[in-house]
Amino acid sequence: MSTTGLQRRAVAEFAGTALLLATVVGSGIMGERLAGGNVAVALLANTLATGAGLVALILTFGPISGAHMNPAVTLADAVVGGIRWPEVPAYMVAQIAGAFLGVAVAHGMFGEPMFFASRHARAGGAQFLSEFVATFGLLSVIWGVVRSRATAVPFAVGAYITAAYWFTSSTSFANPAVTLARAASDTFAGIRPADAPAFIVAQLLGAAGATLLFRWLVPTLPKVASEVVVPHPAGEERA
Repeated sequence: MSTTGLQRRAVAEFAGTALLLATVVGSGIMGERLAGGNVAVALLANTLATGAGLVALILTFGPISGAHMNPAVTLADAVVGGIRWPEVPAYMVAQIAGAFLGVAVAHGMFGEPMFFASRHARAGGAQFLSEFVATFGLLSVIWGVVRSRATAVPFAVGAYITAAYWFTSSTSFANPAVTLARAASDTFAGIRPADAPAFIVAQLLGAAGATLLFRWLVPTLPKVASEVVVPHPAGEERA
């Protein structure tokens, strides 16, 4: 395993996740301020910015680290052999740290405190089910598209998250790092810290369910797992 190679990939995960959270939280603040109290308009603005940002960020960082930007994706990738288990902690630490940096940057750009606990309640069985479905769908899209047309994954993921913002009652967090960081933002995109653990459990269960399903649907999945989310170095840098 190349230490330098892992460092580069971890930094890519850190930067990508930071920019993702800056996009999610920043567009939420901007949308709410400009919507004049119309929550649907604010959510639409938040949705479009997030979906577009995801496509751009996966295209940018995918060739370096795979552009997971999501601990659930990293764990699923490790389960099927796409990333080595000893590398998982570096990815996850980078993702979580990047997520909190992204929140802090978004707050700074809009004159908000660096961190402040959210009071946005997102609790109950409907929210739990929504996060399970959102993450199950996300991993299904990744596993399904990466085999047949890996270069389309950034667009498929962006499109799915854009849709899931609207067909789930939770607005599709589908990402433990995103969930933790948004608990530190009392803005449109926030979630109460007390509600975050249930979201994370649902997300991990959804990711596990989709991964198990596609390992059965596509028995050769481990042979192409190094392409999650998009093809990235799996040879000499990891040797």
